[in-house]
Amino acid sequence: MHVRLLKHMHARWLAAIVCTGLVFGSSQTLADPDAEREALARLIHEIEALEPVIATAESQASPDARIRFRFDWLRQDLERIRAGIQEHIDAPRNEPRKVPPLRGDYRQ
Repeated sequence: MHVRLLKHMHARWLAAIVCTGLVFGSSQTLADPDAEREALARLIHEIEALEPVIATAESQASPDARIRFRFDWLRQDLERIRAGIQEHIDAPRNEPRKVPPLRGDYRQ
C-alpha cells in the first residue's frame, strides 16, 4: 500500500511538472502576467493538495524500516517552493533573488 501511495504521489508530481512546462513553455509573444499568476496560483493549490497524500503515506510508513523517507524534509522543501511562488505572485521582481537550497534527498 505504501509503495502505491508513493507512486500516486510521484504521478501527481509528474503531472504538475508537465502542466507547469506547458504553461510556462509557451511563446514570449503570448506572455500574460495575469495568466502567469493564475498558473502559479494553481501550482500552489497543487502543492497544498499534496499534504493529505503525504500524510497518508507517512501514516503507513514502517517505523522499523532501516531506511526511512523523511516526510518532514519533503514538507519543508514544498513549503519553500510554495513560499517562493507566493512571493513572486505578491511582489514580482526584475532582479534574481537568493533562494535557499532544497534538500532533494529524502532518505535516511
